[in-house]
Amino acid sequence: MCGIVAYIGGRTAEPLLIEGLKRLEYRGYDSAGIATIEGGALRVARSVGRVSELEERLHEAGGFAGSLGIAHTRWATHGGVNEANCHPHRDDRNGIAMVHNGIIENYASLRTYLEEKGHTFSSETDTEVLAMLIGELYEDDLERAVKAALREVTGAYAIAVICEKEPGTLVVARKGSPLMVGVGNGEYVVASDASAIVAHTSQAFPLADYNVVRITREGFRTSTIDDTPVTPKISQLELDLEQIEIGTFSHFMQKEIFEQPKVLATTLRGRIDRNEGRVVLGGLANFSKELVKARRFILTAQGTALHSAMIGEYLLEDLAKISAEVEFGSEFRYRNPIIEENTVVVGVSQSGETADTLSAVIEAKDRGALALGVVNVVGSTMARETDAGVYLRVGPEIGVASTKAFTGQVMVLTMLALYMARRRFMSPDVCARCLTQLEAVPDKIARALETNDRVRQVTERYVDRDNWLFLGRGYNYPTALEGALKLKEISYIHAEGMPAAEMKHGPIALIDDGMPAVFIANQGRQYEKVMSNIAEVRSRGGHVIAVATEGDTEIAKVAEEVLYIPECEEFLSPMLAVVPLQLMAYHAAVLRGHDVDKPRNLAKSVTVE
Repeated sequence: MCGIVAYIGGRTAEPLLIEGLKRLEYRGYDSAGIATIEGGALRVARSVGRVSELEERLHEAGGFAGSLGIAHTRWATHGGVNEANCHPHRDDRNGIAMVHNGIIENYASLRTYLEEKGHTFSSETDTEVLAMLIGELYEDDLERAVKAALREVTGAYAIAVICEKEPGTLVVARKGSPLMVGVGNGEYVVASDASAIVAHTSQAFPLADYNVVRITREGFRTSTIDDTPVTPKISQLELDLEQIEIGTFSHFMQKEIFEQPKVLATTLRGRIDRNEGRVVLGGLANFSKELVKARRFILTAQGTALHSAMIGEYLLEDLAKISAEVEFGSEFRYRNPIIEENTVVVGVSQSGETADTLSAVIEAKDRGALALGVVNVVGSTMARETDAGVYLRVGPEIGVASTKAFTGQVMVLTMLALYMARRRFMSPDVCARCLTQLEAVPDKIARALETNDRVRQVTERYVDRDNWLFLGRGYNYPTALEGALKLKEISYIHAEGMPAAEMKHGPIALIDDGMPAVFIANQGRQYEKVMSNIAEVRSRGGHVIAVATEGDTEIAKVAEEVLYIPECEEFLSPMLAVVPLQLMAYHAAVLRGHDVDKPRNLAKSVTVE
């Protein structure tokens, strides 16, 4: 959530900062702002709404000409959505301006202290408190003042700070919220993620917690808030501009749905050895013995990643015959969880920055668990905090509603389950057969995508209904949850996902005439049970939309609408069954006239608890 861009170099900062903010719009925000230093004076523009509205305000002001600047997209936490609470925030004495992601937990006591010192506040935000504290401690050295202030705060932060009195200096720092420095030729671009950097340089390094970087046009210095020198590792960004361009698609979400066959083939590449009947996961190689000894897996996640983790639970128990359970990261940390010997905790997160999931993983690791990460973003906090892990390799996901990351997570968790199964009891021949079926999934998803026009027609018939049910059993109970979540996230239609058998224990009271009930009814062990649940809905006037296996002629006799997916093994079916549900949510949002890629109130990367 929120986005930071900062620049220092030989070019005019404003257009580069605005371009960077647009690259970060997918993260979710409700206001935007920019500050530059021009002729030794600070210039600030802020606006509620989209970056385009800030851009218009800058145009009306004649533009900002400085070559040092900071910019921000805000998602409201402390204080309402109004211009006074927009970033950048300023101190009231030294011409300091600052942008901030995260939450300062002890801001109230700090504000009282600063008010007693005579400082006057103009916003409700915790960020302004930190800006004032830096100003209070400023004695002609911005870096030193930032470090002194950060030693006094509790919470999470990624910050970029500039000062009128030091017009050639940018200071950035990080704890718990992502920030990276792009290193160019005589210029530097700082941003919350690589998408705002890659157009200007391919060389960058992420900040670690408690790191502070002082940047001038001549170079940079990295140290901790306690002034211990740090040597960062500059590396090549694993991202190119083409990956973050929309191309011929109408929305990023649409692009990402249709990218799934290609990116899942990349997820698999180099990780399947059918000759030996085994999965090759290089990121786990140093911990193979510990994994063989594991007695219990805990998968922790939030949102869409939680649904993929739930499928991972089924996979580990079904294929690897090992005890597994799924935990909300937000709940796990604040219980007193029992972590026994030979426990493995798996954090599942697209961004690798999800605060609740990170906290849960760190808690379990501190209690003795082996920590694994299933993440998409290379070099993310979770990738650094875990003992080992597996990258999704699905490329950047710009749409706020996750699609290709979900199927990528399920693909990786399937490989993890087969990796464990092969090392525990599964024969090479059985594993090789499973892997052959797994390798066929990308092509089968491509066939599932051919239902796009049919899905749109079906969605159009029901898009005016305000209450939907999504039902599945076994592996596809979590898929039903994911289908309901997608519809809620971007179309704002109320939808409930649940196990099909649970419906008769209360939710059946919701069914009225014509209510859409989406059943995942692929051929599998519980097919006949699902058919019985469909009959229960039909007898009460509900209209059934079934996701079924190609060649199933019986389903058309009991469902108003049928969306077919290719035949596959049951343990692989979630990756196919979710595709028409993703398309359904997408078309519902478009038909209702909503902003598909930037749904209201949502952020792509939730980096606060």
